[in-house]
Amino acid sequence: MRHDDSVDQKLPRVRPDTRSADGASPERRVGRHRAEDRRPPGRAWHATTGVRVALAAGVTCCLGVGAVVGTQAVTGDEEPLRESLADRAVSAAEADRRASRSYQRGPVPTPSASTSPSAAAKPTVWPQRPVRPKPVAGLTQRQMDNAKAIVDVGVELRMPRRALVVAIATAMQESDLHNLANDRIAESARYPHQGSGTDHDSVGLFQQRPSSGWGSVRELMQPAYAARVFYRALREVSGWEDMSVTAAAQAVQRSAYPGAYAKHERRATTVVDALT
Repeated sequence: MRHDDSVDQKLPRVRPDTRSADGASPERRVGRHRAEDRRPPGRAWHATTGVRVALAAGVTCCLGVGAVVGTQAVTGDEEPLRESLADRAVSAAEADRRASRSYQRGPVPTPSASTSPSAAAKPTVWPQRPVRPKPVAGLTQRQMDNAKAIVDVGVELRMPRRALVVAIATAMQESDLHNLANDRIAESARYPHQGSGTDHDSVGLFQQRPSSGWGSVRELMQPAYAARVFYRALREVSGWEDMSVTAAAQAVQRSAYPGAYAKHERRATTVVDALT
């Protein structure tokens, strides 16, 4: 050892580290792993510089670990939640489709043989009055049909039951419940009729005369019209409700044989009972 050598010359020379502690280097990876030691072999690190590098690497490593953990905390919690919600939505939609298919295509349940009659609801069928009532009191079907036409009009006009009996008894006496034309009136034969008469110009069920103001031949040949004008005339008779059937009928018809209506009262009552 030479005496002119300085102390600095005697110490081993240390290559100064020119790299920044927090600077990025292609040879250093920051993350979960520490930076690899790329020191040249055989070279010693300065004590202060080594400490600084170690601290910088530790801080950087901690920051990297924190960032990774934070990212996992956010994305790790949200991603499974989103996937779970999506799976639930798909499952619910599939369940709805299955339920819809089973509802539309499923077999209709039928009551078993063991089902009690009271359990199976049955529609209530109400008995209906026949369109053509069965004849009574010795009448033919044609006569019964004409009697029904007379009673139906009386019911429509809200006439009392006694008025119906008076009208039927009157038609029995006048035409035997047949819609008669008149041989003296050619027009009457052009309308539906069930025989003919020769009494003046009388036509129809009640043998009403067009010349007396009851109506036209065409109108009087219609059973419903003939019955309607009869009931209207009966209403105009004062106290007809307290009269006998013969007196009430005669007050309307003014027949030459006023006592002839009485013999039809019983049969007329039977017919009205069957039709009401």
